[in-house]
Amino acid sequence: MANDLNYLQREHPCFGGCKNNKGRMHLPVSPSCNIECRFCDRRINEDAQVPGNTSKVILPEEACGYIRKALEYVPEMTVVGIAGPGDTLATPFALDTFRLVKKEFPNLIRCMSTNGLLLSEKADEIIDVGIDTLTVTVNAVDPDIEALINARIFYHGKTYRGREAAEILIHNQLEGIQKVASAGTMVKVNTVLCPGINDQHIEEVAATVREAGAIIYNIIPLIPQNGFKDIPAPSPKLLALAQEQAGVFINVFKHCAHCRADAVGVPGVYDVGAQIYMDRIRVKETFSHG
Repeated sequence: MANDLNYLQREHPCFGGCKNNKGRMHLPVSPSCNIECRFCDRRINEDAQVPGNTSKVILPEEACGYIRKALEYVPEMTVVGIAGPGDTLATPFALDTFRLVKKEFPNLIRCMSTNGLLLSEKADEIIDVGIDTLTVTVNAVDPDIEALINARIFYHGKTYRGREAAEILIHNQLEGIQKVASAGTMVKVNTVLCPGINDQHIEEVAATVREAGAIIYNIIPLIPQNGFKDIPAPSPKLLALAQEQAGVFINVFKHCAHCRADAVGVPGVYDVGAQIYMDRIRVKETFSHG
């Protein structure tokens, strides 16, 4: 039932439009990453509303306990997701967590985000675990543009940079999307809109990922930070234009709330992550976008 699009559009806050009566919980179990995007500034902190930020990292075997606690605060919760703080496929922790969640909470939708570097080779495992919805961050499908966004990747024990890194990443993302989508997993693609870099490339990205099997497209405005701290955030007009261009090819999601990796609650309505993950600390770490 969870891989039915109509069901997901009703029950998942990020499929079919943001809803004020459907909750989700993010489990921050993935501490490491394998790519370095120039716009990423991953932190372990208390309050910044930025994707990838978390107050703590938990272990897979702790996850179900946190879910039980979250359901007391968020009875309308329909989704358990893992979106970091690093990449979900860079370590085995996310898939191990979902195996445990599937046993104890089979009716909750299992949602995962990844940068896609290891998506193609992990596709069979993702399908076997039963991930219902998968979000893949694809910032470009042109290696020359991707090389401007991604400083380097760490792939099978080697570091790659520039166009070579971009070619590996894009190939693995698109091949992985094809594999999981063909097996019935619902795929959403995120693109970080970086003015002057990929803002003229959105149509090509949208058309390409739709052809690969994605069904929903989410354009995330750049948050100027880290290596892109001097690049201005896209204006509302530029974002609207990008969404309009992408909408010719794929259904566009327009209600992204820049959710943290430890978000708990109803997106855009309330968040009780601070109550669920109580022991918050203020230690900075940097991760890459998943």
